[in-house]
Amino acid sequence: MKRAIATVAAALALAGCMVGPNYRSPAPGAPSQDPFYSGKSPAFTQDQPPGRWWSLFNDPVLDSLIEEALRNNTDLRIAAANLRRARAVLRETRSGLFPTATASASATYSQQSGDQLQFQGSASRGESYDAGIDATYQIDLFGRIRRAIQASRADAGAAQAAFDLSRITVAAETARAYADACSAGQQLAVARETVRIQEQTYDLTRRLLEGGRATALETGQAGSLLEQVRATLPTLEAQRQTALFRLSVMTGRPPANFPREVASCQSVPTLARPIPVGDGATLLSRRPDVRQAERELAAATARVGVATASLYPSITLGGSVGTSATSLGGLGSSDSLRFSIGPLISWDLSNLFVGGARIAQAKADTEGRLANFEGTWLKALQETESALTRYARELDRRDALKRARTQSAEAARIARLRYQAGRDPFQVVLDAERSLASVEAELARSEAQLSDYSVSLFLALGGGWQV
Repeated sequence: MKRAIATVAAALALAGCMVGPNYRSPAPGAPSQDPFYSGKSPAFTQDQPPGRWWSLFNDPVLDSLIEEALRNNTDLRIAAANLRRARAVLRETRSGLFPTATASASATYSQQSGDQLQFQGSASRGESYDAGIDATYQIDLFGRIRRAIQASRADAGAAQAAFDLSRITVAAETARAYADACSAGQQLAVARETVRIQEQTYDLTRRLLEGGRATALETGQAGSLLEQVRATLPTLEAQRQTALFRLSVMTGRPPANFPREVASCQSVPTLARPIPVGDGATLLSRRPDVRQAERELAAATARVGVATASLYPSITLGGSVGTSATSLGGLGSSDSLRFSIGPLISWDLSNLFVGGARIAQAKADTEGRLANFEGTWLKALQETESALTRYARELDRRDALKRARTQSAEAARIARLRYQAGRDPFQVVLDAERSLASVEAELARSEAQLSDYSVSLFLALGGGWQV
């Protein structure tokens, strides 16, 4: 007995030992943590983006839609369930640090075999009663349980990051659907105004034709241009309706229950101030996909320790205390007391070969997770730099289109006056109005593209999961 106690004491003294590598996050040494290369444009500032980045649009309707989506979106509910499961697994793994106990009680009425007792006839019959508690405690001598807890804790962190990623994706896609519906409405308004102008031109050519000052060719050309503009309306209406359907589903509603106030929106959400983008170093702590990759690396590293610990012996301390008697009233008496205590040492020698293969698998998985972290980090930088570039250049393009629209409108006005005065042929009017219609449509598309690029930029910056 003294030897058993000494063995247990020695095991407890060594219980602080953990085999396997200790994890160090590669985040502090991740490459390219300088300010963004494309963030030098006047369109951006180095301030940190707010958690509720959509509030920068100053649009109450958009704010309410995103809040509704964050409450009701089905993808977000799935991510929340996965997070709860990961936390429950962590609680289960932690329970391995504590003893397990089993309470039991039995009552039997039996008769032994006389033949087995080597005499003729039946043996005596009797009652037996037993009650007790059995407890076991696995001594974490080489840190297998603690490494498993580290892995489960990292898995829970990865699930949290995945949940955060779902939040920013839901917020961004809701904002994108809203912007698409509004931009389609804006393009519809532009197209309808162009139709109105073309109708005036067509009526003008018809009146001039009736007065003998125009030809049927000119009237036909005006009518053709009018119908070409009208042909764009069904496509834009379909774009607006599908965006409304998408917005409805993002907020957890059936497609037919789309928000009616958005159906009449004709103003694309735009930013009236430079966008705060922060820098590359803070991107590491903001982007949920980067944090998820880092937590997955931590879990893989901990599982190397779990696999390594399986090569070593395991020590379980067992104990039992109870009472056994031949009568129910005898339970609990001093004569019926029983107990036992002692360690159990087991070592699966055949596991040495399998364990080596498992360690190699765990190490390979760790190397893959490290590469995945570095790749995710570089991809995050690429997405952000690209989003910054696209947004800044689209701002320049929109400004150029605004200047072109002003000039085209003036050219079309002069062309119509000169045609009415008989100083220019109708082809000049046709070309000027076709150019104006093209610029108007392109400017509306640029406004829509700019709104889409701003949402993509905020998504690349990783904001929105904090709320």
